[in-house]
Amino acid sequence: MRSLLSFLLIGVPVTLILTLVGLTHGMIEDFQERQRGTGADIVVRGTNAASAITFSGSTLPEGFTGFLGKQPHVEYAAGVFTHPIELPLTVTGIDLNQFAKMSGGFNYTEGGPFQGSRDMIIDRYYAAQRHVHAGESIQVMNQSWRISGVIDGGKLSHIFVPIRELQKLDSSTGKLSQVFLKLDDPKNTSTVIKDLKQKLGPDYPILSMEELTSMVNVNNIAGLKEFTWVVVGIGVVIGFAVVCLSMYMAVLQRTREIGILKSLGGSDQFILGIVLLESLLLGVGGTVLGILMSFGAKWLIRTFVPASIQMAIVAEWWPIALAITLASAALGALYPGLSAARHDPIDALAYE
Repeated sequence: MRSLLSFLLIGVPVTLILTLVGLTHGMIEDFQERQRGTGADIVVRGTNAASAITFSGSTLPEGFTGFLGKQPHVEYAAGVFTHPIELPLTVTGIDLNQFAKMSGGFNYTEGGPFQGSRDMIIDRYYAAQRHVHAGESIQVMNQSWRISGVIDGGKLSHIFVPIRELQKLDSSTGKLSQVFLKLDDPKNTSTVIKDLKQKLGPDYPILSMEELTSMVNVNNIAGLKEFTWVVVGIGVVIGFAVVCLSMYMAVLQRTREIGILKSLGGSDQFILGIVLLESLLLGVGGTVLGILMSFGAKWLIRTFVPASIQMAIVAEWWPIALAITLASAALGALYPGLSAARHDPIDALAYE
């Protein structure tokens, strides 16, 4: 029972570490997939968007769409309006025909396109999270919407509404958050970006889709790397404390057995090795349990909040988690092991 509890208590911080890393990778991969799903080669963002990971407010004039669509090598231009709701979710206003030309259109699993100004299209992840289907009503932004269709997902947003209606609700008529451009040939991307920067000036961030998606990584999210290492540190402390307590109790329970081993010629190194070996086995078992529980965490997230949070299983972190756990276990077993090795055989045999 003591060993099983030790496995569990060691497995919890391992799960915490793997879940945090998995959430980081899952959210980034989901963002990158949805951006690529637009089919665009270039994105022009609002003047208040300093980077790829900052929110782009409605600062672009709506006339930008027509202007950008007439530029050399630009086949399609689609402007969108974005309104954040419960982070990281946003409602995205689109011109459905315009967006379909660029992205290839939606793959509907239920229902179909907008039929009215108060219609909403959601992807299957948000539909599962809110437990709704096409034809039902839903409250978003303190407004009632009819779900006209449910789509597969992976195209810019989880929630779409007619752009005119969203602009009106946000008191931003005639404004856009971003304009996506699809080129006649992706090889012309750098040429078009250079030309647009000369025409628009430095106030408007203009990024290739590859540049936009590559900018969104762990190193560009402020404080995330530091937070990850804080969690790793907590895992080390918990693993150390659990193993130290567990092995100390084990040494107390086996004092007579240790006395018998020493009286039969067991050296201090032999006794210490036994304690360390058991602690390392606890570390391995706890890591395996932690890995299994991280799969359980992913299942819970996909079941209850599949649109708001995405988690990936990052197998590359398994050996890292194992190394961290083994180091904690070895440190935690050091004092109990040395204490056991120093036992006097006579005193240990007489221990009750």
